[in-house]
Amino acid sequence: MDPPAIADRRDDDIELGGVSVEMAESAIGSSTAAANELSSSSSSPSVDGGDSVSDQITPLLSQSQRQKVNIFSLPYPRRRPVKEQVTKLAETEISPFMQFALWVWNGSRYSGLLCMVVSSVIYCLMEIVSDVFTAQSIPLFEMAFTRCTIILVLSFVWLKRSRQPIFSTTSSVRKLLVLRAVMGYLSLLSFVYSIQRVPPSQSIILSFTTPIMAAIAARFILHEKLKIAEIGGLACSFFGVLFVFRPIINLPGPIEAGDANALYATGSSHILAVLVGLFSSTIGGISYCLTRAGAKAADQPVLTVFAFGLIASPAAAISSLTFEDLVFPRFYSLLLMIVLGVSAFLAEVTLARGLQLEKTGKAVNILYVEAALQQLLGMSTSRIAPTFGRLVGCLLIFISACCTMYIGPEKEIE
Repeated sequence: MDPPAIADRRDDDIELGGVSVEMAESAIGSSTAAANELSSSSSSPSVDGGDSVSDQITPLLSQSQRQKVNIFSLPYPRRRPVKEQVTKLAETEISPFMQFALWVWNGSRYSGLLCMVVSSVIYCLMEIVSDVFTAQSIPLFEMAFTRCTIILVLSFVWLKRSRQPIFSTTSSVRKLLVLRAVMGYLSLLSFVYSIQRVPPSQSIILSFTTPIMAAIAARFILHEKLKIAEIGGLACSFFGVLFVFRPIINLPGPIEAGDANALYATGSSHILAVLVGLFSSTIGGISYCLTRAGAKAADQPVLTVFAFGLIASPAAAISSLTFEDLVFPRFYSLLLMIVLGVSAFLAEVTLARGLQLEKTGKAVNILYVEAALQQLLGMSTSRIAPTFGRLVGCLLIFISACCTMYIGPEKEIE
């Protein structure tokens, strides 16, 4: 390439470079002017515009200042949602016993039946504790007063701890609770009269007619339909109770004069005591229906227990002072009464919860498990002689309870 051509090419490059430099300078100048215009407009706004901008910024600042960082505002990976982590955190903080209690209370569609099972187990353990740990002889009304007072105090503490209203319910709910408490105490009063005048085996059988009375009363009070399976389950369980206590009822041979049951064998007083026992079962069945109605209306089963303790405790005190001589219990007897009172409270609460969740005809059938468990535990500890009738009776009760659990709860149409 000759020198003149090289010189021309350099001139062309210089010209192109000048154009590009001029274009760059013009672009920089325009961006600088825009920036200056924006800064001048933001540095010297009008009075109205400044007020509006400040009004728009102020709430945003206040909201950002009110925000607090918690476990739900932290970033979490998508593979592990927040709900799962909160569930795992709760599972690690709650003991297995509490997890089981919460699951029985409201964690399963079988919670109503499970609560009835727990109530039956507690009542069975109470009977075993009363038989094993012999203590000072205390009058029945005095024991009832102590138990009802403990139930009243514990139910009041339960409602206060759970921040549930006690006396702020509607008038219809209050009438249900008061009627339930009155019926419950009348059942208790008549049962105490009956148990003092009939043999223990007969009083137990009379008390186990209460589930049948409850199922019949639910048909008229709660308008619950009794199905064939429920009638068959109740009949099977009651026949099981008859098989269990048949050796005790059929006492062989003549009754001796010194036998304690001689007072109950003949006479019109025995018939009257049996009729009073049937009256106690009937009123107890009505009380179960009112417990279910009151627990569903108040949406709190402990309220029914509190209402019963509120009326039964002073009534039992009056009955004890009127019909019996007051006996001051020793420390061992008092401790045993307190243990039984706390157990009775837990049994009553789970019973009310089970009746709240489950249909009456199915719920009360589970109560027969108490008799079967009591016999099996007595046989295992050699306190009760195992017989064919007892084993057949326990088998019938467990078959009936298992069939009720297998059928499961019934879906209610609100």
